[in-house]
Amino acid sequence: MRRIGGLVALCRAAEGIATSSTAGNVVCNRMLQTALYGTTSAYSRRHHWFTNSNKLVEQPAAHTVAGTMLFSVAASAVSEDVHAKEPVQRKLRPNDVVLYQYEACPFCNKVKAFLDYYDIPYKVVEVNPISKKEIKWSGYKKVPILMVDGEQMIDSSEIIDELSQRVGSRAQGDNLSDEAGEENKWRGWVDNHLVHVLSPNIYRSRSEALESFDYITSHGNFSFTERIIARYAGAAAMYFVSKKLKKRHNITDERAALYDAAETWVDALKGRDFLGGSKPNLADLAVFGVLRPIRHLQSGKDMVEHTRIGEWYSRMEDAVGASCRLETQGA
Repeated sequence: MRRIGGLVALCRAAEGIATSSTAGNVVCNRMLQTALYGTTSAYSRRHHWFTNSNKLVEQPAAHTVAGTMLFSVAASAVSEDVHAKEPVQRKLRPNDVVLYQYEACPFCNKVKAFLDYYDIPYKVVEVNPISKKEIKWSGYKKVPILMVDGEQMIDSSEIIDELSQRVGSRAQGDNLSDEAGEENKWRGWVDNHLVHVLSPNIYRSRSEALESFDYITSHGNFSFTERIIARYAGAAAMYFVSKKLKKRHNITDERAALYDAAETWVDALKGRDFLGGSKPNLADLAVFGVLRPIRHLQSGKDMVEHTRIGEWYSRMEDAVGASCRLETQGA
């Protein structure tokens, strides 16, 4: 009966109907939070760029709207002939890096793309989105949290900014260059536009919503009961939530919006292999990190089939290379 009650509560929450304050509601509310955003990026607060007829226009600051569940799935097999990564000098490389994450969080995936590209080994602690017991020690209750040699870092964009300075990929003052201005603009576009387009796509139909939740239930840190609730109630809930998100973000056709975003990014490359030119910059890594989890979901397959983004994506797979995640007990 408790399990059934949890399913009903989650579905009712998805429709915006008030329910009684029960433990089941807390579970469902936190599950919905996990199915949306793990955290709000700094770029969501500092840069507000949205696509309008393939032009970028600055909009007033607004709170980040929950709406994206991303599911990290196995990327395509990395070719043996991999482009060189950007390894960090040994003296600059952190000794101990631990990422507290939701496997489904887009901002966590941005951080992982950076760590993988710069060949920085890291451990992963998968956070239970309901109890969050793995981050009880921290005053910050969102993910990602990155521990670097005992120092806590929070907020995906701030983590990447700090790490890029520490490992020498970006020097102090680089933000003043034209290249950095372009890079920052598109990093803001990722956080404030691209992620909002993804949720209505991966939950577009009941089958696609279930496909997404099949992943989180097999990779997320859930108990058996939570796993059952997440798979069936979560998929149903997010199917309805995605419809509200379409309206909130003025999306008429989910796939058309996704294809437009992909084409907008390809146009921004202006014929270059990467936005960074001959090698990826932080904007390339941000787009890749956000898209990598959905690449083998139906929405990602459709995106690659119907837009020009596939070639850039393949170059990014080669450039980023294999994951630097360290497999440890309990990770």
